[in-house]
Amino acid sequence: MKQTQSFKHTADSVTRARHFVKEALRDAPVEVRDAVALMVSELASNCIRHTTGGFDLTITQASDQIRVEATDCGDGEPRMRTPGPTDPSGRGLRIIDMFSTAWGYERRPGRDKTVWFSLSLDAANAA
Repeated sequence: MKQTQSFKHTADSVTRARHFVKEALRDAPVEVRDAVALMVSELASNCIRHTTGGFDLTITQASDQIRVEATDCGDGEPRMRTPGPTDPSGRGLRIIDMFSTAWGYERRPGRDKTVWFSLSLDAANAA
């Protein structure tokens, strides 16, 4: 299964992205849906915060893995930060790193940037 949806550069796109994921993964265990929805919230928030355009969200589910990609027109590179306890932001990639099996980003020369994460369903079910 592979589904893609485009989202506008608006704050409510974060909520819409979560709903898109939960619907796309409706047959997955609730713990998996919730973990993916949380990580998608972080990706979508970063797309809104660090770019000036919309973003595309792609979910690919195989029998043993889920992969989510957020593609935007931003020119920055994602980097994990170490925020202090009172810092209001900067935890998104740490959350993705904690819950996902792997994550990273890809840039096509002169084109969009895609930040992705994958989640092994075997590992998620074991946890």
